[in-house]
Amino acid sequence: MDFNNLKFFNEIDCAITICDENFIIMYMNDKAKKTFEKYGNCIGKSLLNCHNENSVNLIKKMITNGEKNIYTISKDGIKKLIYQTPWYNNGKIAGLIEFSFEIPDNIQHFNRN
Repeated sequence: MDFNNLKFFNEIDCAITICDENFIIMYMNDKAKKTFEKYGNCIGKSLLNCHNENSVNLIKKMITNGEKNIYTISKDGIKKLIYQTPWYNNGKIAGLIEFSFEIPDNIQHFNRN
């Protein structure tokens, strides 16, 4: 996968981080880099080194079983939706991708039939 061609992700207002099947961070868009700037340049480093034991076990399970992990958090007064999912190459799990979206205080919700 050529991660150099993903520059259009810098125009999206969410943080995007992609790791390979060995948990090595292969790509971060500009917003993700800014979000995690206190850790320095994370490209080429293991995703597992940035997480506690419970999170590491969940990340490994996601890669092994092709599972998603979706949750909301509040950090520094900002609410976020975190959407983590495997990505595939030729039908085989090739790693994980995380989308982190800021949630406005009064988000609309619609029930559609």
